[in-house]
Amino acid sequence: MVILIVLLSVALFILADLAVRAVIARSGRNRQLLEREAALAESLKLDFAREAKTLKRAEIKDPAARILCVDDEEVILDSFRKILVMDGYSVDTVQTGQEALGLIQTRDYDFVFTDLNLKVPEMDGVDVVKSVKHMRPDIDVAIITGYATVETAVACMKYGAMDYVQKPFTEGELLAFVKKALIRRRDNSQKELTPQVRITHSPETGGGRAGEFIIPGGVLISPGHCWAGLAQDGTVKVGLDDFARKLIGPVDAIEFPRIGLAVKAGEPLFTIRQKRRGAQFLSPVSGRVAKTNLPLGGNCAALEQTPYHANWICVIESDNLDAEVPALRIGKSAVALFQEDLGLFRAAMREGGKNSGRKDSPGDALYVGELGQLDDAQWEKIAGDFFRR
Repeated sequence: MVILIVLLSVALFILADLAVRAVIARSGRNRQLLEREAALAESLKLDFAREAKTLKRAEIKDPAARILCVDDEEVILDSFRKILVMDGYSVDTVQTGQEALGLIQTRDYDFVFTDLNLKVPEMDGVDVVKSVKHMRPDIDVAIITGYATVETAVACMKYGAMDYVQKPFTEGELLAFVKKALIRRRDNSQKELTPQVRITHSPETGGGRAGEFIIPGGVLISPGHCWAGLAQDGTVKVGLDDFARKLIGPVDAIEFPRIGLAVKAGEPLFTIRQKRRGAQFLSPVSGRVAKTNLPLGGNCAALEQTPYHANWICVIESDNLDAEVPALRIGKSAVALFQEDLGLFRAAMREGGKNSGRKDSPGDALYVGELGQLDDAQWEKIAGDFFRR
């Protein structure tokens, strides 16, 4: 009887433990879904100017950091340039938030300093903080304010600002603030755990570690997993993103579009081939194909290092960019797209009787060449579901 009671107790304990684990897992999934929905639904003023008319640039070789300053007072911007450039920083300054958002799509910065009380009514300092942290989570944002209160600091920090500096400031105060921020940024980078999807502005990253997916800060991601990098002259570099690159695995050949080809957003643009099978990708923007990266076709292995930056596939002279950019994803929205499609791909693999991931690796992550497990019919379906949309 005692043995029976003990066995019954153990069984009840195991069942209770499994129930608790299931509740925790379900709670984690629900929290993750809520976070993704919040990222997609967040109300932001993502208005930006293609031309930075008030831009003043002071760029030095091997800077300690690259800084963008936004203030409608020219005297404040002059102080930033004078103080920071002499201490070894590259500094861009503009007078409107719209110009700042346009710049962070085409250039990499470590910090954005923005005045809290911008006089331009369309976008104040809080709007700049929210928009920069949404589009470029890899950039640290600091508030410039003449009304530095605890309430102001807390209100800005909940949107992602790291700290605030009060004006008027002395040269020593500004330098001490920036050096402290730089040390904090480096410490955070060293302590960073490997996330599943990571925003970065390092041009050398892209492959990431097993289970990790990279999105360079500032690039736009299409629903069909092409990336689009905007240049200041209105041209757009296009390639396949890290999600597509990892699903496909090693690429054997690229079928480039014809130079001069007129293409609409959502029409076929290029094809990635692996052995006898191909995955067709649709253009993220409309325009005319101006260039193709033919050297990449002779060295497809370069995509295994990174599918971004120098490993673009073609350049499009766009003709409807302002209307089409809102349909693309950037920053947190791009991360949400990757995370959503990771879940959809895992579900598709389970439905097809395939196990996503490897037994020797933790978690339910995706790994390079998962599509190689599939037969031709399954490959075609998955490629259509994720890349031709």
